[in-house]
Amino acid sequence: MKTYSLDEVTDKYIGKKEMPKRQKFEQELKLELLGEAIKNARKERHLTQEELGKLIGVKKAQISKIENSFTNARFETILKVFRALNVKIKFKLESLNENIELA
Repeated sequence: MKTYSLDEVTDKYIGKKEMPKRQKFEQELKLELLGEAIKNARKERHLTQEELGKLIGVKKAQISKIENSFTNARFETILKVFRALNVKIKFKLESLNENIELA
């Protein structure tokens, strides 16, 4: 039986890395992982969504949407959530080596 890597399967069924469909898939996956990380950290600290929302000044529904990746929350809100949870975060920026043209 032949085995396939995750990249091979994703290339076949979603598309190659440079394709828009693949880029959208990977972005959605990252947002889902971010929401799951927030949910796990909140539960580790024995906080409800409502309690976390009060800590950062948003409603429970907003925390639920962030945790379930139903919203594109503002970057500032995500940072507030992690600060309230006392979680250290790191972001990785990667250049796409595309030319930038000024009009």
